[in-house]
Amino acid sequence: MISSSAGAADVRQLVVESLKGRSDDIADRWVLLQMERAPMEPANSERELRYEADTLSSALLTGLDTTLPFGHLVHQHRELREAVRELSMRRARAGATPTATAMSVLALKDVLLELLRETVEDTDRLFAAAVLIDRLLDAAGALSFATYVEGREEIIRRQSRQLLEVSTPVVRLWRQVVAVPLIGTLDTARTQVVMENLLQAIQDEDAQVAIIDITGVPTVDTAVAQHLMQTVRAVRLMGADCVISGIRPTIAQTIAQLGIDLSDILTRATLAEALSEAMKITGGSAPAPRAPVAR
Repeated sequence: MISSSAGAADVRQLVVESLKGRSDDIADRWVLLQMERAPMEPANSERELRYEADTLSSALLTGLDTTLPFGHLVHQHRELREAVRELSMRRARAGATPTATAMSVLALKDVLLELLRETVEDTDRLFAAAVLIDRLLDAAGALSFATYVEGREEIIRRQSRQLLEVSTPVVRLWRQVVAVPLIGTLDTARTQVVMENLLQAIQDEDAQVAIIDITGVPTVDTAVAQHLMQTVRAVRLMGADCVISGIRPTIAQTIAQLGIDLSDILTRATLAEALSEAMKITGGSAPAPRAPVAR
């Protein structure tokens, strides 16, 4: 046990000596405290909590044994910084709440302070050590929260991208003819996904004609028209022809009123008409209708 002495002890060294070699003890207490304070979530099984505790407590003690300032330790010590970020990212991906993640970091603070109280008798030195621990774990908490937000934003972006891809499928209608049926609003992000998927399908299918069907697009304004023309230009750069179908009377009237020039783009009222046009371009022919089966 470290006792009071006449000379002022280096507070940092005091903290290091009090916690050195106690990585397993820190991990054990931290896991137990988290399980006591919050109901066990699927994202935080005891085994996962133990892994996080072992990783973070080991990195913490390694960082404490350096000369980096306490206030900058979490951000400047690579192993400790990555341990905090990994904990937050794992929990963000698993669906844990930011409150639960923050409470975990605060629980570690309580564990460290408890260990200091067990080894330091002098109240003044204990207070000074506690201030350093507060500063260290507050920085860890801030990094944890920022990383959690970053992780959730990454997940949201990825899920949004997946939803866009699902909502804009490219289908093979015929030999060398592909089509993408659009439903809903066409914005910049969705246009980019449509363009990428359509161009990839043209390459994969060696398509000569790409049909963009806008039957399910509720309105066409200047922005939507610009997006469509960008996609048409990209298709033409791939060496394919592009047909826009689904030009209903109301949409045709809106386009005319807006003064949008689609004169250089091949358009058709229905998908069937667009497919018929595509067959002419590719030199294909529709299959003959099947004869009725005699009964």
